[in-house]
Amino acid sequence: MDDLRYPIGQFEPIPNPTSEQRKGYINQIPDISKNLTNMLNRLKPEQLQVPFRPGGWTIQQIVHHMADNDMNAYLRFKRALTEDDPLSDSYREDLWAELNDYKNVPIETSLTLLEALHSRFLILLNGLNPEEFIRKLRTKVLGSITVDIALQRFVWHNRHHTAQIKSLVDKSGW
Repeated sequence: MDDLRYPIGQFEPIPNPTSEQRKGYINQIPDISKNLTNMLNRLKPEQLQVPFRPGGWTIQQIVHHMADNDMNAYLRFKRALTEDDPLSDSYREDLWAELNDYKNVPIETSLTLLEALHSRFLILLNGLNPEEFIRKLRTKVLGSITVDIALQRFVWHNRHHTAQIKSLVDKSGW
């Protein structure tokens, strides 16, 4: 079940990434919405309602979750860059996934949101100096982490959910 839930494995941070490693993470961001859109364009509306694993979210719920998560992450980054060790609120993603927008909003809305948000995020990240990547933020779930680790987690999170969808698409022969 963990292979289905975590097809790329659990998140493992690099505590002190080199500038090349950091740039590698940043350079993955533009492809997130592009790859996701390309994969989803082939699917029929009813396929979007299929859970990626037994008891898991549907493809549609995953896409909306990715947009919600990235909006929250973007705000956490901005707070970390402008406040000293801010405590970022968490949210009940399990309950958000049950709200009517996850069921009734077309995935194209969240794909457009991801593309626009990632465009702004790239500008923000590419303008940071090395000292800003060691700034910290706190969450109830993760504790205190650096912007560097938050960046790695941001990229991993998107790759993680894209891989969940891809594994279902591949397994189903879509």
